[in-house]
Amino acid sequence: MLVIALDTSTPAVTAGLVALDDGSPRVLTERVTVNTRAHGELLMPQLVDVMTEAGRELADADAIVVGAGPGPFTGLRVGMATAAALGQACGRPVHPVCSLDAIAAQAAAEGPLLVATDARRKEVYWAAYDAARTRIDGPHVQRPTAVPTGDFGVAAGEMAEALGIEVVGPRYPTPVGLVAAARAVLQSEPAPLVPLYLRRPDAEAPGKRKSVLTRGGR
Repeated sequence: MLVIALDTSTPAVTAGLVALDDGSPRVLTERVTVNTRAHGELLMPQLVDVMTEAGRELADADAIVVGAGPGPFTGLRVGMATAAALGQACGRPVHPVCSLDAIAAQAAAEGPLLVATDARRKEVYWAAYDAARTRIDGPHVQRPTAVPTGDFGVAAGEMAEALGIEVVGPRYPTPVGLVAAARAVLQSEPAPLVPLYLRRPDAEAPGKRKSVLTRGGR
């Protein structure tokens, strides 16, 4: 089974082609560029490079997996919109996965784990996992000092250092991690493509204009 894996929920712009056989997911080719302002410019060219290097066409993939966040509004929607368009054009199922789950799936540690990524505004997106990497809490958005670290000895993700416990990799979702997190549902009907924003975007549509006329005025 060939799976296209995409993620733009963090500063890393991630595209990869993963083979899912009887064993663990195996990356064939991948491109990862850390650039907070270039998700829209880089994602599709990186995916084209990935498929060219692998000697495959987009339609050769059996499924698409995309990180659904949590993440900042602008970057996150790039990956999800791209995955949705590819799925429609190629007639392939698109499976959203929590991007924190993808990091947890490849964390280089044993035992319970916290995963934290940058939510900006001096906050982190975080989730907690047991030793089997099943999510047991979250995702949430909070200041690092509010994250309950007492029962956890290690943390992964780009903001792991802010939690004050041992740090392990990876810092960002990887193609293999994304597919590993989605493996149990790849043969099922895809879940709706709903992004995990966790809070409202900074930019909002303006409300109804207030009249400048005072009562009784013209």
